[in-house]
Amino acid sequence: MNFQQAAARYAANPSRETLAEVTGQLLQALTAREKIRLLSGRALGTTVMNLFLYRRKYNATPYAAGGCKRLGIPPLLFTDGPRGVVMGRSTCFPVSMLRGASFDDGLEARVGAAIAEEAIAGGANYFAGVCINLLRHPAWGRAQESYGEDSYLLGRMGAALTKAVQAHGMIACPKHFACNSIEDLRFIVDVQANARTLREVYLPHFKKCIDAGALSIMGAYNRLNGAYCCENYELLTRVLREEMGFGGAVISDFVLAIYDAARALPAGCDVEMPYTWRYLALPRLLRKGKITMEQIDTAAGRVLGMLLRSTPKIKPQKKDVIRSGEHVALAREAAQKGMVLLKNDGILPITEQSPCIAVLGRYADKKNWGDYGSSNVFSPYCVTPYQGIKAGFAQGKVVCYNGCEPEKALRIAQNSDYLVVCVGSDHRQEGEFMSTLGGDQRRKPKNVGGDRASLRLPPEDIALVRALCKTGKKVIVYIMGGSAYVMEDLLEAGPHAILMGFYAGLEGGNALADILSGRVNPGGRLPFTIARREEDYPPFLRVEDEAREIEYGYYHGYALLDKQGKRARFPFGFGLSYTEFAYEDLHAQAVDEGIYASLTVRNTGSCAGATVAQFYVGSAGAGDDRPVKQLRGFKRVQLGAGESAEVRELLPWEDLRFYDPETKQWGLDAAYVVYAGADAEEAMNRRQAVRAG
Repeated sequence: MNFQQAAARYAANPSRETLAEVTGQLLQALTAREKIRLLSGRALGTTVMNLFLYRRKYNATPYAAGGCKRLGIPPLLFTDGPRGVVMGRSTCFPVSMLRGASFDDGLEARVGAAIAEEAIAGGANYFAGVCINLLRHPAWGRAQESYGEDSYLLGRMGAALTKAVQAHGMIACPKHFACNSIEDLRFIVDVQANARTLREVYLPHFKKCIDAGALSIMGAYNRLNGAYCCENYELLTRVLREEMGFGGAVISDFVLAIYDAARALPAGCDVEMPYTWRYLALPRLLRKGKITMEQIDTAAGRVLGMLLRSTPKIKPQKKDVIRSGEHVALAREAAQKGMVLLKNDGILPITEQSPCIAVLGRYADKKNWGDYGSSNVFSPYCVTPYQGIKAGFAQGKVVCYNGCEPEKALRIAQNSDYLVVCVGSDHRQEGEFMSTLGGDQRRKPKNVGGDRASLRLPPEDIALVRALCKTGKKVIVYIMGGSAYVMEDLLEAGPHAILMGFYAGLEGGNALADILSGRVNPGGRLPFTIARREEDYPPFLRVEDEAREIEYGYYHGYALLDKQGKRARFPFGFGLSYTEFAYEDLHAQAVDEGIYASLTVRNTGSCAGATVAQFYVGSAGAGDDRPVKQLRGFKRVQLGAGESAEVRELLPWEDLRFYDPETKQWGLDAAYVVYAGADAEEAMNRRQAVRAG
C-alpha cells in the first residue's frame, strides 16, 4: 500500500479504526531507515540558502521534514507565523496580541483562512504559527506573538486559528509546549510549576486547540520541573497524550531543543526540526538497545496519521492569493478592531474637514510592525502612522517629525492643532533573541530584542509628550508595542488621548487614520492588565539575575490583583469608545452543559460602536484557594445608537472545573458566582450565584 491508497481508504471511512489500519499497513511497508527519516527535519541546505541567498530571511521557503518518495508519502513543509506567512512577500497581519484585543474569534478564523491560503500558495502544508504561550509578565519579549494573559482568551482565539487553518488541509501547530514565556533565558531556564497551576493556568488553552483538532504541537526550549520540554516524558506523554488526549505529532522547537535523542524520542518528541542533529543518533541508539523499534513505529505512525488526516483536504491556491486585495483589507480590518482607546480627554475623534495635524515621535514615519525574529513577515510595504494620516486626512495639512527632540518637534508642530505622538517599542527592545549557548548568558547586547529591560515607556518619549502637552494643543499618544506598559508618568503629562496600537501590520497607518477620524469607532479591549506599579506583576527572571530557576505561581494578571485586593490602572478587558454602553439584566442558570448566562447591552450614546460583553465566573464558598473570578465567556457586539442586544453565552462545566492534585481528578465546586460587564473590574458590579449540577 502506498500513501495515496491509504489516504483514499481513510477518506472513504474516516474513523479511528481505519486510520490505525492504514497507518499500520504503511509502517509495514516502510524500512527502518525510512521510518527514521520520517522523524527527521532535512532543511539544512534550505536554511543555508534562506540565510544567504535570500538575504538572511528565515524560512523564506518551506522547511521540509520526513517524506518517502518510494511510497508517495509527502514531507512536512513547514512555515512559521503567527502574524502571517513568513515565506515570500505575504500579508503581514497585525500581531496576535492586537488580534487578541479584538476579542473576536470569528475575525481570527478569517485571518486563519487567509494565512492558510497564502501558505499553500507558497508551497507549505504545515503552519507553526498558533502561538498560545500565556503572557505571565509584560517583560516577555515575544508577548506580541500571543493573545494575552488569560488562558480562556488564548484558548478561544487559538482554537479559531487552528480550525480555520486545518479546514484548508494545512497542519496547524500550537506552540510552545509549555510554560515558555521568558525569552532571554529560554534555552536554560527551569520553570517550576505544581500540578494544579500547570493544568489550570498554563495548559487549558492547549487543550482547547487539541479539542479543536490540532494535528501537531511544538515543544519548547525551556525546562519544566527539571526536564527539557522536548525530553520531558511527564509533559509529553502523561499530560499531553494520556490526560489531554492529544493524538497528533510533536515536533521540537528549532535546532537546540533536543540534547539527548535517547530521552526525547521515548518522551514523545516525534520529529526533530528543522534539520536532524540529535536524531542522527537514532540508528546507533536502536542498534545498542537504547531505544526500541516500537518507539520508532509509534512516532512514525503519528507523523503518518497527521499527514493522512490533512493532505487530502489541501485546497490548491494560485499565487495571486498572496497579499490579495481581500487579505490586505482583512489586515486593515483586524487592526481597526484591535486598537484600544485607553484615554480620551475630549480630543477624539478629529471631526474637522481640514485639520492641521503633526505626526511626531520616533515611529512617526518608520516601519514598525514587530519582531524581526522567526515571526517576521516580509510584506513589500508597511503604512506608517504619517503615511496613513496624510492619506486619511487628505484635505487637511499633515506634517511630520521622525524624532524625539522636544525643540524640533515644537518647531515643526507650531502651526498644527492636533499632535499625534508615536511612542513605544520596536524589534530592538522586544522580540525573539538568540543568546549564545554555552557562554555567559549575561552578555546580551543592547537593542537586539529579547525581553524588555523596562515596563515603562522610554524617557525620551515621556519628555516629548510632556513638552507637547504644555502647548495646550490636542495631543494624541499612539503606543506601539507587544504588551503592557506602566503608564503613571505618561498619565501625569497632561490632558491627552492614548491609543494602544500594538504592532498593527502592513495597513496599520491606515487603520490608525480610520480611528482618529471617527470613520471607525474603536472597539478593542485590553487582553492584559496594565498595573499601576511594576511590582504588581509576578516575579520575572532576567539575564542579570543569578538564578536560572523560577516558580510560576497560580496567580498572575487580573487574578493576582483580585487576590491582593488591588486595582489596575487599566483593567483586563478595558477599552473606551466614541459612544457609551450600558450593561443590564444579568441572568445565569445552570443547565446540563454548564451555565447559561445572558446580559443586555445597550448603546446609550450618539453613534454606532462595538463593545465586548464579558462573563467571569468565581467559586462561591469553596474551602480551597480559588481565584475571585476568571473569564469564561465573551462576545463582541456591534450596536447602532440607541440599539440594544441580549448576549447569551454558554459557560461549560468543563471550563469551571478545578484540579485536585491529591486525587489527580477534576471536579466542580458546589456553587459559582457569575459576573458580567465591560471589563474585569466593571463586571464586579453585576453578579449572580448559581448552584452546580
